Amino acid sequence: MATLAPDVLQGRGALPAGRDTRVVVLSGAGISAESGLPTFRGDGGLWEGMRPEEVATPEAFRRDPALVWRFYEARRRALDAAVPNAAHRALVDLERALTPGSFALITQNVDDLHQRAGSQTVFPMHGELRKVRCTACGAFEERREELPALPTCDCGAVLRPHVVWFGETPLFLDRITPLLRRAQVFLVVGTSGHVYPAAGFIFEARAAGAWTVGVNVEEAEADWAYDAFHLGKAGSVLPELVRGWLKALLVIEMQEALRPHDGVTRGEATPGGAS
Repeated sequence: MATLAPDVLQGRGALPAGRDTRVVVLSGAGISAESGLPTFRGDGGLWEGMRPEEVATPEAFRRDPALVWRFYEARRRALDAAVPNAAHRALVDLERALTPGSFALITQNVDDLHQRAGSQTVFPMHGELRKVRCTACGAFEERREELPALPTCDCGAVLRPHVVWFGETPLFLDRITPLLRRAQVFLVVGTSGHVYPAAGFIFEARAAGAWTVGVNVEEAEADWAYDAFHLGKAGSVLPELVRGWLKALLVIEMQEALRPHDGVTRGEATPGGAS
């Protein structure tokens, strides 16, 4: 059973000290913004000039589905030009360094940048922009091509974006809750901590005993809940953090390899004259 090693941490910051340490990551719009995708909030944000309820609610879709689709099709085309950045790749490095099943990535983002970077265990709790869902039969599929003004399903009903709109329940909550309760490390990247239920995940993980670490360009909404917080762009901060964590992991493994086992240290003769 892996244990965390506070002596190699910054404060109570989080460092995987064993390859089976359970790490859960929550990513938000900030990590995508560094790849050129607009965010939901803030100056220059996605919703400037257009109120969210005009394009991102079930009511808006019932009222004017063509308007909603024009908005989301523009977002889909913007995604075509975006590429994963250094922060996305750093999370891939972290996942690959850990034992399979020890890493999970929860993202509030509807883009596919984590998957394109190479992340394997991803829970897109707000849906996926590349996918569409039938408003009648519920079937959904990935559609990368440019869509008509009002796309329809094979059953004849109108398709909607496979995203979670305001007032709808996020996806994968039945999978996310157990992950938070088992996490030893909870890493929050690029999120403002304003949108629930995701904003409450850190409290669940911390209550379960996880070490909590944040990386964002703005101070955390609930800064007291973080054992370590790194102010800055994810693409600059996160790769350095992950490299430091993985180097410390190697040091711990080397120390473990040199530790005496069964009363025998390296260089001592073993029974029978072998060395």
